[in-house]
Amino acid sequence: MAVQVTVRLGILVVSLLAASVLVFAVVNVLPGDPATVVLGTNATPQSLHALRQQMGLDQPAWERYLAWLGGLLHGDFGVSLLSRSPVGADIQEKLGVSGPLALLASALALAVSLPLGVLAGVRYRRLSGSLISALSLGGIAIPAFWFGLLLVTVFAIKLRLLPAGGFVPWSEDPLAALRSLLLPAVALGLIQAAVLTRFVRSAVVEVQREDFIRTARAKGLTRGQALRRHGLRNAAIPVVTVLGIQLTSLLVGAVVIENVFVLPGLGRLLFQAVGNRDLVTVQDLVVLLTSVVLVVNFLVDISYRLLDPRIRAAR
Repeated sequence: MAVQVTVRLGILVVSLLAASVLVFAVVNVLPGDPATVVLGTNATPQSLHALRQQMGLDQPAWERYLAWLGGLLHGDFGVSLLSRSPVGADIQEKLGVSGPLALLASALALAVSLPLGVLAGVRYRRLSGSLISALSLGGIAIPAFWFGLLLVTVFAIKLRLLPAGGFVPWSEDPLAALRSLLLPAVALGLIQAAVLTRFVRSAVVEVQREDFIRTARAKGLTRGQALRRHGLRNAAIPVVTVLGIQLTSLLVGAVVIENVFVLPGLGRLLFQAVGNRDLVTVQDLVVLLTSVVLVVNFLVDISYRLLDPRIRAAR
């Protein structure tokens, strides 16, 4: 087990390094000149040249990459090309919005999908199971941003129960900050719950057809007892795979939802940085999101070995 984890950890490190090279290469071939964005199109060539030197844009690409990577390894995310403020401080501030939003959406998705998926799998031949399946299919077809606008129309404009957008800092009013995140979290979480419910249902239906479940039933266990003691752990293996994919989808969906609800999170920061050609901020944000995806996949792979003894025993 320790050897397998070490190997996977080595693969994770290599993947992170390869991702950093790819992100740097892609970002630096984007059209546009950051110096021109800062000074405007009427700037003189002398002032543009001086600003490029100040920003380090006149250095070779490999030198800029090594300097950027070395800063990341030491916790230094660099300085924004436009605002000249530390990017690390900006990211830390925006994480106070995006982090709780992703956690709330994930908790809601799990709280809804796991019981409904198990119920739909156990009762897949009954009306209740078919109804849950139909609702989950409908949820998959709904875009998260459209669902968010629908929630704003109903709960913010019509009922006036929750704010339509914006964010109150946690330090000022924690309750108001939480209320600001409820609608975007529901918009993200319920859509992801619809997808996860389908996979939980399929896993439960499949595991009930296995020989070990029939053997447990033959020994006198009820269907519920056989499923709890022997089935759910086996059904969890494919569900964990989909859960890892869903967590990464939450990150992508949060970028759009934050702009729909005017939340000052990582998504809006990324959009502004791309529009302003702030290369340092774009590189840091994309590498951060990519690293989260890779780490989640690493944790999913390790969880396989905890859930399935056959994988732990394999060389």
